[in-house]
Amino acid sequence: MNQPHPDTLPAALTRAVPVSTLPVHAGPDGPYGSRLLHGWFATGGPAGLAEHLGRYGQAPLPDGKRPSMPLIHAVEEAGLTGRGGAAFPTGRKLRSVAERRGPAVVVVNGMESEPASQKDESLLHLAPHLVLDGSALAAAAVGAAAVHLCLPRSRADQVRALLAAVEERGRAGIDRLPVQVHVLPHHYVSSEETSLVRWLNGGEARPMATPPRPFEKGVDGRPTLVDNVETLAHLALIARYGPAWFRSAGRPDAPGTTLVTVSGAVRSPGVHEIPLGTPVGAVLELSGGPSWPLAAVLVGGFFGSWLPADQAVRVPFSKAELAAAGAGPGAGVLVALPHGACGLTETARVLDYLAAQSARQCGPCRFGLPAVAEDFRLLAGGRPDGGLMDRLRRRVGLLPGRGACRHPDGASRLAATALATFADDVRHHERLGPCPGATGRPVIPVPGGPGPEQEGWR
Repeated sequence: MNQPHPDTLPAALTRAVPVSTLPVHAGPDGPYGSRLLHGWFATGGPAGLAEHLGRYGQAPLPDGKRPSMPLIHAVEEAGLTGRGGAAFPTGRKLRSVAERRGPAVVVVNGMESEPASQKDESLLHLAPHLVLDGSALAAAAVGAAAVHLCLPRSRADQVRALLAAVEERGRAGIDRLPVQVHVLPHHYVSSEETSLVRWLNGGEARPMATPPRPFEKGVDGRPTLVDNVETLAHLALIARYGPAWFRSAGRPDAPGTTLVTVSGAVRSPGVHEIPLGTPVGAVLELSGGPSWPLAAVLVGGFFGSWLPADQAVRVPFSKAELAAAGAGPGAGVLVALPHGACGLTETARVLDYLAAQSARQCGPCRFGLPAVAEDFRLLAGGRPDGGLMDRLRRRVGLLPGRGACRHPDGASRLAATALATFADDVRHHERLGPCPGATGRPVIPVPGGPGPEQEGWR
């Protein structure tokens, strides 16, 4: 392993980075602890291949075509967890694929179907070669014979840029396996790992029932590793600088840094790189702090949890600490809800979206989720019938664990935490009708336009 990068200082907070719809803004002066975004802070622009190689050198690919257990061990020692939503230990995923028989497949997940997140789009724009290095290293770690990069077809500029980056690497001859770039339908459930496998096998981009899991039988029936682009970029740095360097940021039980998208009632929304374990309130301050007194924070995205603001700002942004508060990091999303906005109305909009985005392959998605969304819409509109709340709570409780995928589980968590966090609003809506904030400007970015049934799954 190489020595730690001399320009990377652990545990410091970083500024926001620019993406297509989130502007850059100034952060604290002085050195930054950025890692994935170090190159952008150094130059203020995306890194081409020559600049990338000048900064990092070529990826330290192991010799041979067999799985690289030393590389897997390094990732395990680093304590890297997935940054796509589940926060599963990455080293364990690598080992589970590497220990299967036959050549493996690596699938790089750049779909980012969470509407409130723009971290992966930012990373792919600013540091594409760090992601592609991680893809090559993951392929070497598990003994892969193919690497597939999955991108949403709704982001044509991103697709063109990644195709150009892959072609540039091909001309330079630095990758042992050519990366195959694919463009998929950009629906909420299409980024689920079994959806990617199903699409790459010639089917629709909808989740599949499991088992078998992709690591057992995935693309072309081979053991398949599916990892998020941010996860693989971290892997590329661990391979260069080692587990101890990775653990020098964050906390012992939550090592490293992570990308977080902050939006809502903050002065300067943006994407930040933070050490894991940073309090949520400190992350909000990186976006200039609240632009209005806060009522609540949505943590984790559309599959996330509402937390009261006074609780949320104290919670460290790590899987264990958030779980103790009834939340999780999800796709690295924080949405600040101001006082005066209606949390029930915001939740009803998201539930309507999630119901429309379901794969409609099982009862909970075909019937249960639309019913919950309709009940929530009635509650938000201040038109509850006599049995609405009992019916809604019963339906919310029936959703988890019954679907072919986790789509109903995430929607249920969002609904249940909204009913708890906005209990005063629930009583107001039941007795007096909608609160004044119910007709205000929406806070959460819920996409409009045709749903997956109109646009298709293939």
